[in-house]
Amino acid sequence: MQGVLKDGSEVAVKQLDLHSKQGQREFVNELSIITSIQHKNLAKLRGYCLDRDDRILVYEFLENKSLDQLLFESATGILLDWPTRFQIVLGVANGLAYLHEGSQKQIIHRDIKASNILLDHRLHPKISDFGISKLFNQEKGFTSTVIAGTMGYLAPEYVLGGLLTVKADVYSFGVLTLEIVSGQRCSDRKDGRLLVHSAWILHENCSELEIADQRLDLEHNSEEILRVIQVALACTHENSASRPSMGDAVAMLSGYKQVIIAPRSHDVYLDYLSSNDTDNSRLLTTSNTFGPGTSFSIESKA
Repeated sequence: MQGVLKDGSEVAVKQLDLHSKQGQREFVNELSIITSIQHKNLAKLRGYCLDRDDRILVYEFLENKSLDQLLFESATGILLDWPTRFQIVLGVANGLAYLHEGSQKQIIHRDIKASNILLDHRLHPKISDFGISKLFNQEKGFTSTVIAGTMGYLAPEYVLGGLLTVKADVYSFGVLTLEIVSGQRCSDRKDGRLLVHSAWILHENCSELEIADQRLDLEHNSEEILRVIQVALACTHENSASRPSMGDAVAMLSGYKQVIIAPRSHDVYLDYLSSNDTDNSRLLTTSNTFGPGTSFSIESKA
């Protein structure tokens, strides 16, 4: 919802379901996290309401809404050029690097995706929705019996084994980056393959630029586009230890550090995703056994 404060400034109002235990948990979690952090690439909290009848978070209003709407909905009539897309990729990377490495406590977002990236009037990105984020005092992470997030963006070690570390966010960032470069949703299929799967096959054939949105000015931006694709591939490596930190990803994107992509084995996880429906679904399961035969409980989330 959209609202106006007494000073005339516009705000975005997020109201959580009072009757849902999950909604109440997400409200408390989001409030505790967002009030403890501040960064130009994170959505800014303006206020909140917590009483018997209401659970409301009030955020700064961002004119261009979400990246998902601008990138994928043709009704907007906007084609994001390459400098704008690169600005968004780098901004999201900086925001995540702050959450992982720059704040007092390490924060794993857990649901990085295009609809959770909001854009201001200059199309600068801001990460939003910290309802299922995790706050840590150490870098070890933990093994979760509740898998939360959006299929297609989730790291293999998290879906198949419940292991949650900052490298899960790195994987999601890599998927999001491929979406931004290609203009395709991660759930889109080409020749039966998902976007990440297609990108890896093109990489192995030294044809990475074929994944790029052909409406972009590839002639003048090919070197930078290729570097961004390579960073995305490094971030979506099947082995979490082979993925860069978000700080390193920022340095790679900026050209200050060489992009190193470790060779991969046959990726069972990508095969698993390709054989299942991953179309914009929020995933929640309490099973502690994960594998290709797992029957997930999936809730639709816009």
